[in-house]
Amino acid sequence: MEKFENLTGVAAPLPMMNVDTDMIIPKQFLKTIKRTGLGVNLFDEMRYDREGAENPDFVLNQPQYRDAQILVTGDNFGCGSSREHAPWAIKDFGIRCIIAPSFADIFYNNCFKNGILPIALPQDQVDRLMKDAEKGSNARIEVDLEAQTITTSEGEVIPFEIDAFKKHCLLEGLDDIGQTLEKGAAIDAFEARARAERPWL
Repeated sequence: MEKFENLTGVAAPLPMMNVDTDMIIPKQFLKTIKRTGLGVNLFDEMRYDREGAENPDFVLNQPQYRDAQILVTGDNFGCGSSREHAPWAIKDFGIRCIIAPSFADIFYNNCFKNGILPIALPQDQVDRLMKDAEKGSNARIEVDLEAQTITTSEGEVIPFEIDAFKKHCLLEGLDDIGQTLEKGAAIDAFEARARAERPWL
């Protein structure tokens, strides 16, 4: 998994509450088990019309936000079903950080397992970042995971809280498999000892 340390990029404003996982990636795109290729279908029903043409009013279709790496959005983001395809689509599009007042629990945890940093902040701070994001591509926000700070385009520093273990995993680029591989030497030693003690197995 790609490490997350420091990110400076354009933030896209999506002032919507209760964005569920079916809005993030509709069910018809869940047939794949690959983590790549889903970015084109992120927010599919809002990004495209029935003929497949782009909706010019949707934020990620606007020129200044096509390369957004940060998403500033509303309360209860990622609610609905537990599909892991939702963070896969977000990451494949290029978004590495989501800032909202709150997240659905399963989506929140899935983000960390896929190299995405979800940051929960009080509503007034999200509102300030939303206004900053609305300035477009000239307004770049910096997210420093090690320092646990967000710096707005005007230099305002906003601290955020994060679980220490989740922070460690993002900084080191460790998903569930990576965490297991960290214990490789101990696992090998256990298996060697088990074979010696129970050779009949």
